[in-house]
Amino acid sequence: MELKDILVISGQPGLYKYVARSVRGVIVESLADGKRSNAASASRMMSSLTEISIYTEGEDVPLANVLTSLYEHASGKETISHKESPETLKALFAEVLPDYDRERVHVSDIRKVVAWYNILVKAGMTEFKLPDENEEE
Repeated sequence: MELKDILVISGQPGLYKYVARSVRGVIVESLADGKRSNAASASRMMSSLTEISIYTEGEDVPLANVLTSLYEHASGKETISHKESPETLKALFAEVLPDYDRERVHVSDIRKVVAWYNILVKAGMTEFKLPDENEEE
């Protein structure tokens, strides 16, 4: 399982693994329970985790780098719950990504990143790499 195959679908909680194309969109598998479903690409916004980045005071940082930092910070285990207090979540994020933009990165964004990280680790993911540019060509 690679990070480029993991999708976020608007209006649906959790993360989904891309399985195949279908006539009506794409077939995805929930990382939480393994159930497969058809996600109609015309009615839902879908993004690969490799397309997401986090605002910093400098250049935006790819989500893959943030997930890698979280993995190192948590020693390869799940981290705190995404339901922790806003102060606790901000403190964690400040340790993992010290120069994140505190104006544009909201607590809800941090909650999503922490929840996604925990889902990925629980699903057995240990590497959060962006696809090689050569690979994309």
